[in-house]
Amino acid sequence: MDCDVKDLILAEKGQLRIEWADQEMRVLAQIRERFEKEKPLAGIRIGACLHVTTETANLIRTLVAGGAAVALCASNPLSTQDDAAAALCEDDGVFVYAIKGEDNETYYRHINSVLDFHPQITMDDGCDLVTLLHKERQDQIAELIGGTEETTTGVIRLRAMAADGVLAYPIVAVNDADTKHLFDNRFGTGQSTIDGIVRATNLLLAGRTVVVCGYGMCGRGVASRARGMGARVVVTEVNPLRALEAVMEGFEAMPGREAARIGDIFVTVTGDMAVLAAEHFAVMKDGAVLANSGHFDSEIDKVALADMAVDVRRVREFVDEYRLPDGRRLNLLAEGRLVNLAAAEGHPAAVMDMSFGNQALSVEWLVKSAGTLQPRVYGVPVEIDSEVARLKLAVMGVEIDALTEEQTAYLASWEHGT
Repeated sequence: MDCDVKDLILAEKGQLRIEWADQEMRVLAQIRERFEKEKPLAGIRIGACLHVTTETANLIRTLVAGGAAVALCASNPLSTQDDAAAALCEDDGVFVYAIKGEDNETYYRHINSVLDFHPQITMDDGCDLVTLLHKERQDQIAELIGGTEETTTGVIRLRAMAADGVLAYPIVAVNDADTKHLFDNRFGTGQSTIDGIVRATNLLLAGRTVVVCGYGMCGRGVASRARGMGARVVVTEVNPLRALEAVMEGFEAMPGREAARIGDIFVTVTGDMAVLAAEHFAVMKDGAVLANSGHFDSEIDKVALADMAVDVRRVREFVDEYRLPDGRRLNLLAEGRLVNLAAAEGHPAAVMDMSFGNQALSVEWLVKSAGTLQPRVYGVPVEIDSEVARLKLAVMGVEIDALTEEQTAYLASWEHGT
């Protein structure tokens, strides 16, 4: 296969880890079983820019089972699991372009390699593939049926493109499915972010002050998991409703400048830029830890931090210590990139199962809907969201009630009163 991975000798290890993840991904397994029989993606070329992990490998294998040909690159330079990349190339006939730690030039060369595959469907995580396609390879847009987007940051960018009238083909916002953002973003990001911080630092969270910047679904998850490990949790927000919710949940809410003075560990999960900046670094404690779990490495102003520092050294594998003129040390984790994927293994497979179930079924929906959709951002069809939830409950052995005919009629009527 035409692949650019670290080392194909890692494929055997990757195969074992992919199988391990597959045991926790029974929703996707059921979809894969149907896809193998029906081949709904026969003849379709898919170009994917995703975190190349064992969970993603099971999604890609599901698409291949459905008849698709797939080219895959990384959506973040530090998130690739090299053994999973090798296994997909060696064992599954997937064109893989991903190496953990690749530089910026290689990162974009890999995205271009996926576009050289001339995909008819794009699968993106952060919108880098879609952005490059629109900026530099517009001649290929006529070949596209549609696309999907996995993450909050990417959906924000897509909606901005749509608002500016430049989005040229239909894309499904998989991130916004209830069975994605209510579970993946909250439970997945919450657990995996804490996992990444602890793996990188081996710090005890109990008794420390953890500042969570942003209280969307990801922030909710991080805050609750940090509190569960004994931390005092402070939330910073710009949205009054989310700040109010944080306070009602028992967290403290305050401006970032105030939180910067008291925090021991900072986690950014906003999808914005410069959430932690020079004004915050100037007042932070000696030894403060800075981590980001948003998609891009723009949430912590690394340029400002470097400009303020008199010395930078790597003190642990994923910890860079920035020493300031007054002797204070600020520790940046995973170069400001996704700490849960760069320093750990990302979301647990069981929660990615639902997210990737949405991905697979949304791709099938796009293929079936070819030629009928407008170039805009679509939500995941409610029937897909419900089907993923139904499949997940089934594999968990959970049964629920169903409405009777009388109850259904009552809910549809306006004539019943007190």
